[in-house]
Amino acid sequence: MGNNFTINMEENFKKNQDFITEINNIKIERQLQMRNQMRERQVALEIARQRELFYWMSAFYFTSVIGSVYSFRLKKKLSLLAPLVPLTFLYAYQADLAYGNKLHRILIEAEHIMQFEEDLLSLPLGVPTASSIDLKRMQNDEQKKLRPHLPPL
Repeated sequence: MGNNFTINMEENFKKNQDFITEINNIKIERQLQMRNQMRERQVALEIARQRELFYWMSAFYFTSVIGSVYSFRLKKKLSLLAPLVPLTFLYAYQADLAYGNKLHRILIEAEHIMQFEEDLLSLPLGVPTASSIDLKRMQNDEQKKLRPHLPPL
């Protein structure tokens, strides 16, 4: 009778252990997916921010070229006003960021990137899995055993 009870307890313990392992794997996979989605959003925001900055820099560049050509043709002392051009663009950019709807435009661009340019957001080897993390952890443990950390002098 006691032997039957022990076998039953071992079976229940094994089932509970398998259940806990499965729950932990699901939890880890959900955390990985959440972190990957947050990373994708951050990358999309950064790309959108850089594109927006590029548009402003393009306008600055073409305005500077036009102004330089115009000054060269006139051969007058208009070169004293040349530093106002980049300063005006920097001022306008910051004003748009602070008081305009620049952040809204950046969010729209980030959403566009996430919807239509998903390939820019992918990781080099794909989303990590629980097994790949465990494999790397075991490799690191083996490296520590092979090459123990030397104490500092």
